[in-house]
Amino acid sequence: MTALSDITALKDRIGRSIVGQEHVVETLILGLLADGHLLLEGLPGLAKTRAVKSLANNLAVEMSRIQFTPDLLPSDVTGSIVYDAQASGADKFRFDPGPVFANLVLVDEINRAPAKVQAALLEAMEERQVTAAGKSQPLPQPFMVLATQNPIEQEGTYPLPEAQLDRFLMHVYVDYPDKDAELEILHLVRGEEGASAAAQGQRLSSEAIFTARREIKAVKLSDTVERYLVDLILATRPPRELDEKLGLWLEVGASPRATIALDRCARAKAWLSGRSHVTPDDVRAVVHAVLRHRLILRYEATADGVTANDVVDHLLKVVAIAG
Repeated sequence: MTALSDITALKDRIGRSIVGQEHVVETLILGLLADGHLLLEGLPGLAKTRAVKSLANNLAVEMSRIQFTPDLLPSDVTGSIVYDAQASGADKFRFDPGPVFANLVLVDEINRAPAKVQAALLEAMEERQVTAAGKSQPLPQPFMVLATQNPIEQEGTYPLPEAQLDRFLMHVYVDYPDKDAELEILHLVRGEEGASAAAQGQRLSSEAIFTARREIKAVKLSDTVERYLVDLILATRPPRELDEKLGLWLEVGASPRATIALDRCARAKAWLSGRSHVTPDDVRAVVHAVLRHRLILRYEATADGVTANDVVDHLLKVVAIAG
């Protein structure tokens, strides 16, 4: 089997257990292919955690789960130096790895832990390593953080700072399923409750993921598409030069990290569609998930009910593809 057929089969297997959330399943796959971290936001009970677990169950990787709470400490995430009385010499002090030392790290309710704990993830997410007692400990590969948060709860939460939000490759909204999907979910869960524990099915190896990533790096962008991609990002800073409405809505635009993320995600989208080149539609398909958490809106926009999605929608209308 080719890398594309392997990944397509993986997507189909996950889709069978996550009903009515096709865009979530595709975003999980795109994040895995683009070697980035994902932030999943949605109300409780919409299968955010289930989707991450389904991805892990279909990969030959190690998964860990960290439930963020207000009393969590940074060492509860990264690990700590411990004293071993039975060891001798310098070996008496050893590093005990925390749950971040896994291939897939599910961070449940990331905005429930204080800033120190959130910051403990920064180095791990960006540098793929943890530093303890002056020594850097590399994280396993592949490495992917998948964080969830509830958009309506404010009490006992700590909003993520922009610096950490920017570390996430994509931000995906998880919404309610439609009526047909709701019925299918009901039947699916009933079947799972009545069935005995099934044997573990086929699991995709890490090497297959690395092969897919190498092929994605070879996906081409024409000069036209490349300029279109960059123009979308540049239109957010400073926005008033392009469009008066954007100028009224946007306080801070996207960073160069957004340009890199949009390039990687568009390439992954094109590859997943079976093409060796990126089209403008590939860019438009991923731009909302790449930009919505990187744009800081003005107070006036928020007061008028304008969302980051609205800003990106308008951005796509006013930024033309250069001929």
